[in-house]
Amino acid sequence: MVSAIGTLMVDTYATSYYQRRAGAKAAATVVAGDDEEGAVVPVHTHATHGHAHGSMSLELDSGETERLRHRVISQVLELGIIVHSVIIGIALGASESPKTIRPLIAALTFHQFFEGIGLGGCISQARFNTRAVAIMALFFSITTPTGIAIGIGISNIYSETSPTALIVEGVFNAASAGILIYMALVDLLAADFMSPKLQSNGKLQLGANVSLLIGAGCMSLLAKWA
Repeated sequence: MVSAIGTLMVDTYATSYYQRRAGAKAAATVVAGDDEEGAVVPVHTHATHGHAHGSMSLELDSGETERLRHRVISQVLELGIIVHSVIIGIALGASESPKTIRPLIAALTFHQFFEGIGLGGCISQARFNTRAVAIMALFFSITTPTGIAIGIGISNIYSETSPTALIVEGVFNAASAGILIYMALVDLLAADFMSPKLQSNGKLQLGANVSLLIGAGCMSLLAKWA
């Protein structure tokens, strides 16, 4: 719960920051009738001779606002996935029994595959530049191997039942769960399920709900081994 509330705060502040920054940048670079940042800026100025009252208002268009939202969503979502992936990697690296490792690898493969699809879709919608996309893909790719390396390194002193291990694992699991649940329900599912396209098509709505239940069931099944 605390993690979900914290994610809400980060989501809100990050969105506000991106919007202010984009607005300031658009205001500084706007050219009459042609704004590269997608902003509409009606400007009233004081005349050199005479007296006039004026103000400047800046309103980002819907396309720019949507792009900023997707940027925040993809970054916060990656944060939750990274935290979760490190914990899974440590658990895998510290495991010494083949009976534990084999099903864990299978579950981890499917788990990372579906998380990668979701994160990739968000990054694509955010329209990051090539460098940012490469950095985000790199972090997603190395977090689980990093966790595995840490797990292997501490396998001799690591005990799954020790109080310290249980506390650390519980805190990280709770943090990642709060972030991912919030992002899934508020930023991903709510936006798709409340869209006009879905709301106006009964068959599409039914298919989306059934697919959601099947997906949740499959991920719950993976939790049996992961």
